[in-house]
Amino acid sequence: MAKNKIKNDAITSRDEDFAQWYTDVCRKAELMDYSSVKGFIIYRPYGYALWEMIQAYMDKRFKDEGHENVYMPMLIPSSLLQREKDHVEGFAPECAVVTKGGLETLEEELVIRPTSETLFCEHYAKVVRSYRDLPKLYNQWCSVVRWEKTTRPFLRGSEFLWQEGHTVHATEEEAREETLKMRDIYNETAKELLAIPMLTGRKTEREKFAGAEETYTIEALMHDGKALQSGTSHYFGTGFARAFGMQFLDKDNKMKYMHQTSWGASTRLLGAIIMVHGDDNGLVLPPRVAPTQVVIIPIQQKKEGILDKAYEVETALKAAGIRVKVDASDKSPGWKFSEAEMRGIPVRVEIGPRDLANGQCVVAKRNDGEKITTPLDDQLPEMVKTLLETIHDEMYAKALAHLESHITTVTKMEEIGAVLDEKGGYVKANWCGDEACEVAIKDAYQATSRCIDEHEEANGVCPVCGKKGKHIVYFARAY
Repeated sequence: MAKNKIKNDAITSRDEDFAQWYTDVCRKAELMDYSSVKGFIIYRPYGYALWEMIQAYMDKRFKDEGHENVYMPMLIPSSLLQREKDHVEGFAPECAVVTKGGLETLEEELVIRPTSETLFCEHYAKVVRSYRDLPKLYNQWCSVVRWEKTTRPFLRGSEFLWQEGHTVHATEEEAREETLKMRDIYNETAKELLAIPMLTGRKTEREKFAGAEETYTIEALMHDGKALQSGTSHYFGTGFARAFGMQFLDKDNKMKYMHQTSWGASTRLLGAIIMVHGDDNGLVLPPRVAPTQVVIIPIQQKKEGILDKAYEVETALKAAGIRVKVDASDKSPGWKFSEAEMRGIPVRVEIGPRDLANGQCVVAKRNDGEKITTPLDDQLPEMVKTLLETIHDEMYAKALAHLESHITTVTKMEEIGAVLDEKGGYVKANWCGDEACEVAIKDAYQATSRCIDEHEEANGVCPVCGKKGKHIVYFARAY
């Protein structure tokens, strides 16, 4: 727990019951509420503001790379899904189906989109005729529905918000480059915006997206030692193109199939922020994603000059580009401190009569509780801006140290269970490439392969069968 902190009794301790702690934070920090339909949550203003910050950052990154936003229909004719067999097998158990329109039974069932590959494919088959029409770089911000049996706010819902990019290209080389580029943008978003380090790599054949030739992933590690898939990017090859007749006339005057990609990240990122950075007092928000970066709390605010100075500081900080607000409510300073901590606001500025008399204020950091007494002068905005950057770097370094200390190399099957039970995190192992060995680890320890290491070559034997390893793979229990 951060220094100089008194635990918030409204929140269950992380180490006592991590699942209950997570629910407490989601509710007490007013990120969400439950609706009357299981798995369909209400995004409260503060939670949605976090998503808007992520959305704005990624949307700019996408557009800087030439992508355009579109919007596809919510309903998909069931016959459209049937045109891609692997796709149907991958999502059929999760589909929600509309059978009536008004009072009439529909002639054809309509599926509420679990994802939009088929819709994009149908569209691309109509609008792309020539190599001159390529590439098409489209992205969609929307919600999707997957009828999950077990749900948890932000992490796994029957409905969730996300972006899904769908692009088509004239060549395999271009499409593969796009796939990796978008995976890298997700990784950079996690690092630069959310202060979260990620493992990156390629999914195994068993774990890749239905219909994809290759799936690349970014994987975060939560405080409780479980992994969270936080964004994926897929190379589809020409599989969907052949199923949907997506052809174009190339420069050599021959008809060819388009090469396709898909990539997506969702409100799971909100869950990652909570579980990577949060503590027993609530949220701890990285400054760059925090809707409010600084809260100014006037002490004895009815005394002359206190509120005036608070609003004066607010104006100066806003002029410096800092997201700031004054808490001038009639609640006690202690209550305001507790609420600011619960909501994870990165910096708290306290101004009281003594501070005003001395021409100073107290600046408190949310991430570690450190308090700094600093002059109330023209240098305050720059001091706070520098402090916000320091906090981001400190939070990233802390999360990186946690990740690195929870990657354990194993050589024997029994070591996998011991590491996951006692320490958690990622088990790093040589893998022979046989799906049976991958399944054996899952069945024995409820751990799935998270990704194949793209940078390190296998240098030992598979802990399951003893055969020579083909890949280095990270296994973990996951959300």
